[in-house]
This record gives sequence, structure tokens and C-alpha cells, in this order.
Amino acid sequence: MATNNPPRLHRRALTAGLVPAVAAALLLGGCGGSSPGTAAAQEGGAATGKAGAGERAGAGKVPEATTYTTVRGAPEDSSPDGATDGLVVNPAKAVPVHDRPDGRVIATLPAKQLDGPTWVPVVETSGDWRRVLLPSRPNRSTGWISGKGMRTARTPYTIRVDLGARTLTLLRSMREVGRWKVAIGGPQTPTPTGRTFVLATLTRDKKAPSRIVLPLGTHSATLDSFGGGPGTVALHGWPDASVFGRAVSHGCVRVPDAALKALSRVPLGSLVFING
Repeated sequence: MATNNPPRLHRRALTAGLVPAVAAALLLGGCGGSSPGTAAAQEGGAATGKAGAGERAGAGKVPEATTYTTVRGAPEDSSPDGATDGLVVNPAKAVPVHDRPDGRVIATLPAKQLDGPTWVPVVETSGDWRRVLLPSRPNRSTGWISGKGMRTARTPYTIRVDLGARTLTLLRSMREVGRWKVAIGGPQTPTPTGRTFVLATLTRDKKAPSRIVLPLGTHSATLDSFGGGPGTVALHGWPDASVFGRAVSHGCVRVPDAALKALSRVPLGSLVFING
């Protein structure tokens, strides 16, 4: 089992996770919205465009665990506020996902998605088995995968979003790196709560409201799809600072430029806690 140290994972997250602007435009649709200061026209669809053949739920006997799919029978995250030691894993190739150690296969976890490596956080260990958070619906889905043949690393970063205070705090080794006022989901399209993770780091063209978008492993609870995408929630910038501290989005978390710059350096698989 190869183990990467945190700095190496940090570089991997920035390079392998970045998608060219053209590809990101297809994936993201209009995550930023139609104009500054308004609710995002396609903000709930942070990963839009067509899913690949392996990302469609009907492509095989069980679905791939991606942002586009629903994994039925996935055990719900039992510790949505629980911290971990930062262990994240990336399968060298697609691996079966089980509902318990050596149990029923409910999905497969691909080595890549959104044109980058699939790094997922480990939230529990049992012998050679690893329980990981999944990027699929329903929210808070988990699954068990074998620890054999995995690339592993540890990330020192944690992101915490406080919906009540409307703030985002970035921590490194449990020490605060920065805290910013942010915009969150509105009353009809709230930002979902729970424990999730940074799924990808995507770039967009200069005309987009946010040059960098970080899709998370969670989805809108009120929008099954939006803007042609699966309703993936993301962290992204916004050109009008007047939205920060307000509940105005379709579920995404809009952050200031300084926050986005810091967040763009966070490795894939890092935990994100969203609390109300």
C-alpha cells in the first residue's frame, strides 16, 4: 500500500483535481448564476453536463458512486459531527462498495470522476476494511471498501460551515487559518447539513462569477436536479460582496475571494462539516 505524505497529497489535489475551463463549463453549467447579487440561476447544479457511461445508475448491476448517482442501501453516516485522523484514500482502479465489511455490494467506487482522482475520507476502520463517505445521493451515504490496493494520504485540513452564523472556518491541524462571512442557501433551497468532503477542484473561464469551484460530496435536499446537473452543492466565489452573511443561494456556499484562494489549496477528500 503506497502512502503519500500530506504535502504530496496537497500538490496532487491542486493538479489532478483541476479541470480545464472548457470541461468545467460543461460540468458546472451556471453554478454562479445570471448576475451579481441575484440567486444563482443554476447554482444547485455544481456538476452539470452528461454523466459518463459508468456514472449512470443503470450502467451496470450496481451504480458507480459518483455525484451523478443514487446508491440505494448505503448505510447513513452515523457520526455527522465526528472528526477523523485525516486519512483519505483513492482506489487505483474501480473497487466494490459494500454495505458492511465483506457484505452486500451496493456500488463501485471509481478511481476518477469529474476528470480528477476520487479521494474519499475514511471515517471508520475494521481490520482491512475502510468505511468511507460517498459522493452520491442520498446525502450522508457511506460504504465499506477493502483497504488493499489503495493509495492513501492524510490531509491536515478541515472546513466548517456554520449556517446560523453564516461563516466558513478553515482549519489546518485544528488551528484556524481563516474565518469568513459567507452566503448560504435560502429558505426554500437550504444548504444541507452534515459531514461531507471536497470532491473536486474545478476551474472556469474568466466570465464566470467564480473562477474556481469546489464541488462537495453532498446535494441539495430540495432540488433533484438544477441547470442540467444533479444538484451538487459546492463552495465557490461571488463577485458581489453584499451577499455575504445572507441566505440567498440555491444551496451552494458563496465565499469571498480571500477564502476561495485559501480553499483552493485544500486537498481533495478533506472533511467539510456543515452545521445549522
